[in-house]
Amino acid sequence: MGRKYFGTDGVRGKANAGAMTADMVLKVGLAAGNLYKRGNHRHRVVIGKDTRLSGYMIEQALTAGLLAAGMDVFLFGPVPTPAVAMLTRSMRADLGVMISASHNPFEDNGIKIFGPDGYKLSDDQEARIEALLDNPARIELATGEAIGRAKRIEDAQARYIEFAKHTFPRDLNLDGLRVVIDTAHGAAYKVAPTALWELGAEIVQIGRDPNGTNINEKCGSTAPEAMCDKVRELRADIGIALDGDADRVIVADERGRVVDGDQLMALIARSWNKRGELKGGGIVATVMSNLGLERFLADHKLGLARTKVGDRYVVEHMRAKGYNVGGEQSGHIVLSDFSTTGDGLLAAFQVLAEVKRQGKPVSEVCDQFTAVPQVLKNVKFKSGAPLEDNHVKSAMAEAEARLGKGGRLVIRPSGTEPLIRVMAEGDDEGLVRGIVEELCGVIAKAAA
Repeated sequence: MGRKYFGTDGVRGKANAGAMTADMVLKVGLAAGNLYKRGNHRHRVVIGKDTRLSGYMIEQALTAGLLAAGMDVFLFGPVPTPAVAMLTRSMRADLGVMISASHNPFEDNGIKIFGPDGYKLSDDQEARIEALLDNPARIELATGEAIGRAKRIEDAQARYIEFAKHTFPRDLNLDGLRVVIDTAHGAAYKVAPTALWELGAEIVQIGRDPNGTNINEKCGSTAPEAMCDKVRELRADIGIALDGDADRVIVADERGRVVDGDQLMALIARSWNKRGELKGGGIVATVMSNLGLERFLADHKLGLARTKVGDRYVVEHMRAKGYNVGGEQSGHIVLSDFSTTGDGLLAAFQVLAEVKRQGKPVSEVCDQFTAVPQVLKNVKFKSGAPLEDNHVKSAMAEAEARLGKGGRLVIRPSGTEPLIRVMAEGDDEGLVRGIVEELCGVIAKAAA
């Protein structure tokens, strides 16, 4: 079945349009509530959100749908996505929902759904929700005493802070480290600096004043320049940038240079492997991770298993094959010893722990491998399937032949935006850049 509402990370789109109207969100609540009512107990759903203006509207609509389905709803307010995943299990909820469009601008919003085990729903589970949305006659409404109740949980942030701190090694602290933390005016604007300060760090926070419309605006993991500038200005030891829902992280070293998710995964994998804590004989990453990471792991007799893009697919492979480290170049890093989904703060804690153990500058600690030249560009399209065009297919085949065995080509539609992403990598940067430019031109012509 084709995916009509769900993308690579839940339902997402412009707020108050398409699948993100209050009416549609209410129906999603009804459908999800119907599917996850099992047994005669009072069923419960936990709901968190980021700081977008539309979160108020979507929270109310989603709550109404779930209550009408007979689910009791527990509202957290602004908390990171991984906090919702953790608290779904901790509070023995039947469902967890995060209202967020992650790193997207404030005009967008989305719904990420977690099962009772704290893991994001599978494609099959999402397809079952879609089937109910397309056949509303099958949806049952609760009546009488079966209608749900709603309640705000005031200590959700405190619970997550304590959980996060317990993942940091007990024999270490962050005394003496000056940390710039960019919370993207998003979901972690309270919990991340609090946790870092309580572990001993000197904190300088930016992206700390959400107003409903400034989430991810020129800040956070997708715009790390502000963090890098602040690190250089204050001569900080490290910069940490989270995105709007804090499930991804990007780091800056003491010189203000960006350290991406591939380098962070390499560091964590090497550190854990050295202490006998790495499982699965390697890590899991997506097709977008740099070839340099793959070569680095091979040099350390570790493997790299690749999945399609989306941290949900990374987690599914980790669970199936017994890995405990995985993630994406963008900074989604999943440490399954601690969490069921990407958690930017927990990944940052592992990096900080290694910095403290080695007693070296972040630039030395995090420089694990030399990245292979990689070029990524996006091509906008309105409709259709430009990748099915014969001229595009021919150009792709020619590009792969030119790259040879020492390079890679990945072309895919975005799961959250009307974009075709074109990525190529290889040892010859000029060749790689030329190939991407040519392919983007061919695709743009086919999409016109």
